[in-house]
Amino acid sequence: MRIEIINGPNLNLLGRREPEKYGHSSFEDYLLVLKSRYPDIDFKYYQSNIEGEIINEIQKSENSSDGIILNAGGYTHTSVSITDSIAAISKPVIEVHITNISAREEFRHTSLIGRNCAGSISGFGLDSYRLAVEALIEIIKSKKK
Repeated sequence: MRIEIINGPNLNLLGRREPEKYGHSSFEDYLLVLKSRYPDIDFKYYQSNIEGEIINEIQKSENSSDGIILNAGGYTHTSVSITDSIAAISKPVIEVHITNISAREEFRHTSLIGRNCAGSISGFGLDSYRLAVEALIEIIKSKKK
């Protein structure tokens, strides 16, 4: 099973950016935890601060992964184009957020991308990604039956 994790803007700063909200670990460090916990899953990781590059990666993953975990960062609330790219592929996408976006500023309460995702997980810190892996495993297994 191959799962691609795509992180959007500013998530390259995890561990340094507002650690009281986002924690003290870099995503690369957390990815090692996921790889250790799920040795049978081939994880691919991609991060970009650029909307078009995220769209390109979503489109490429159509042929290279079984599912996507997407933390679109601030683009969650603004990007019709990322929303459309999710709708254009057949692979399941799980929307992830480290913080509880419903408990934050009003503009973060609306997710444009969520409507085209299989589900959304937020508010569990970096563990939101592990929960998304668990959800994708079940979705992918059920599609293979």
